[in-house]
Amino acid sequence: MTSASNGQASIIRTERGLTIAGTRITLYDVMDHLAAGWTPKLILNWLPLTEEQLQAALSYIDTNRTAVEAEYQAVLQATQEMREYWEEKNRERLAQIAKLPPKPGQEEVYAKLQTWKAKLGLTA
Repeated sequence: MTSASNGQASIIRTERGLTIAGTRITLYDVMDHLAAGWTPKLILNWLPLTEEQLQAALSYIDTNRTAVEAEYQAVLQATQEMREYWEEKNRERLAQIAKLPPKPGQEEVYAKLQTWKAKLGLTA
């Protein structure tokens, strides 16, 4: 890992992956911002990092570009798979909820809602 001027590692591996020491910010967070075209100054304004921490992260990324980029792509893939899984689960659950009858005492409100959905061309 990269060493800071005080002899301690500035980039460490945690359960979240490569992380800036003393923070919960991963190198993947920094890479997300870089990929979006952010400048280091913008990143410093957005993420709670010191200039030394950001420079250590950028230096580590530059020095280990191939390995970090491969790991970053794996993280992006895993994130996409999780997102797709939960979106599907949410679609299924919302479909189940939509099929439920109105709660007792709310039949009139439910009927009005269905009427408005029909007027707007939404599925009733």
